[in-house]
Amino acid sequence: MANHTAHSTYEKLCTHAREVAILNSTQSLLGWDERTKLPPAGGEYRAEQMSYLAGFTHKKLTAPEVGDWLAELADSNLAADPHSDAGADILNMRRDYDRKTKLPQALVEELAKLSVLGQQLWVEARKANDFARFRPLLERTIELKRQEAAAIGYDKEPYDALLDEFEPGAKTSEVAHALNGLREQLVPLVAAIAASPHKPNLAALHGNYPVDLQEQFGRRCSTAIGFDFNQGRLDTTNHPFCAGMGPYDVRLTTRYDAQNLSGSLFSTLHEAGHGIYDQGLRKEHYGLPTGEAVSLGIHESQSRMWENLVGRSHAFWEFFFPIAQETFRESLGHVSLDDFYFAINDVRPSLIRTESDEVTYNLHILIRFELELALINDQLKVVDLPEAWHAKYREYLGIQSPTDADGVLQDVHWSSGAFGYFPTYSLGNLYAAQFFEQAIADLGDLHGMFARGEFMPLREWLRNKIHAEGRRYPAAELGRRVTGKALSHDALMRHLRAKFSPLYDLR
Repeated sequence: MANHTAHSTYEKLCTHAREVAILNSTQSLLGWDERTKLPPAGGEYRAEQMSYLAGFTHKKLTAPEVGDWLAELADSNLAADPHSDAGADILNMRRDYDRKTKLPQALVEELAKLSVLGQQLWVEARKANDFARFRPLLERTIELKRQEAAAIGYDKEPYDALLDEFEPGAKTSEVAHALNGLREQLVPLVAAIAASPHKPNLAALHGNYPVDLQEQFGRRCSTAIGFDFNQGRLDTTNHPFCAGMGPYDVRLTTRYDAQNLSGSLFSTLHEAGHGIYDQGLRKEHYGLPTGEAVSLGIHESQSRMWENLVGRSHAFWEFFFPIAQETFRESLGHVSLDDFYFAINDVRPSLIRTESDEVTYNLHILIRFELELALINDQLKVVDLPEAWHAKYREYLGIQSPTDADGVLQDVHWSSGAFGYFPTYSLGNLYAAQFFEQAIADLGDLHGMFARGEFMPLREWLRNKIHAEGRRYPAAELGRRVTGKALSHDALMRHLRAKFSPLYDLR
C-alpha cells in the first residue's frame, strides 16, 4: 500500500476509534453515576440506557469498514513495527475487532442490561443478607458468560476467553500455576505470623474519625502521591472503584467508617493509584490503544503499589503521621508512630477481601478464582455457592463468615458479570513488587524520599516506564522490559518477609 494511502486509512481508523471512545466514556459516566448518585428508582431505566449504548457501541466497533481498514493496513509500512505508535494501534485494534465481531449484538446488550440490574440487586441483597434474592440473576449472568466464552472461542478452558478480556494473552493454566506457587509460600508465612506472640494494638485504628476530616486527609495523601484533583474528584459508594471518563476526567470513590480510619484511607490510596495510571496515559492518544492501559493486572500493580508498598510503609508515615495526629488529635494524639505502623500492618485471617492485609490478601483472590472457574465450568451450581465459599474460607483462612453479606455477597464483581477479573488482583501484586524493586534500583533510596514527603520521583518513573507506553507491549513483555525478568512471586515474597519478619520477630 502506498505510504500516503496507508496514512489516510490509518487516520480514518483513528477517527473512528476516538468516536467509539466518546461512547465508552459516556457509558463510564453513566456507570459512575449509577454507583454514586442514582436514586433507587432510576435503576431499571439506567439498565435500558446502558443496554442501548452497549449495543450501539458494539455495532460501531464491529462495522465492516473497520475490518476493511485493518485489512488494508495489515501489510503497510505503518504496521511493520508492532511497537511503534501506529503499529501498536493497528495490532491491538485488529485484536479487539476480531474479539468483538465474534459476539452477537443481542448478547452484548443483554449482558450490559444485566450488569446494571445485577449491581442494583446486589446492593439490595447484601443489605438484606439474602443470597436467594440475588441467585436467579447470577445464574442468568453465568449462562450468558458461558455463551460469551463459546462465541469468542478458546483452546482449553472457557475461562481463558473471559480472562483474556481483562488480561490479554493470559491463560487460566498460567494464572493457576502462579497463584498456586504463591500460596505454597504464603501459607507457612501466615502460620508463622499467627504463631508469633507479637501482636499490634489495634485500638488506635478505632476511635473518633469524623468523615469530613477523613475525606480531607485522604485527598491530601492522594495529592501528595500525584493524583491531580484538577482532573479528577473523590466521591462515596458501596464498593470503591476508579472510573475514567476522558483524558481529563478521572473519578475516585471510597467509603467511610467514622470509627475506623484505615479502611477509607487505604481504599482511597488504592483508587488514587488507579487514577494516577489513568492520568499518566498519553492524552493525545486517548481512544487509541497507545493511550489505554495495557491490562488490569498492570493497572492493579499501580493501585497496590501506592496502597501497600508506599502507603503502608514506615517511611510514608514518618512524613504523614504528624499530619494525621494533628488532624485526628482525639484518636491519634497519644499514639506512637511505631505502634500505628504495626497496627496498619496487622496480619490475621479476615472475612473481607478489601480490608485484608498484604500477607493474606492473595488467599482471598485464590478462593474467588477457584470458585468462579468452577461456576463457569459447571462444576459448581449457584445454589451451592454460599456453602462452597464457606468451605474455601475454612480451608485457606481458618474462618467462616456468619452471614452471606460478608461472605459470598461481599464483592460487586459477579453482579456486573466481571468473571475473569479477580485473578488480575494477584497478578497486580506480583507486578507491583517487581516494579518497586526495579524503581529502587533505578532511583535509589525511595524510602528516604518518602520520609521527606517526596513521592514525585516514583510517580514520574512509573509514568515514563509504564503509563506512557499504553498498550505498546503486552503486559508480560512490558514487565520484562521494565524489570528484565519474567513475572514470578519472588519479589513479592522478598518484600513480605523483609517487612513482616521484624514486626512479628520471625526467625
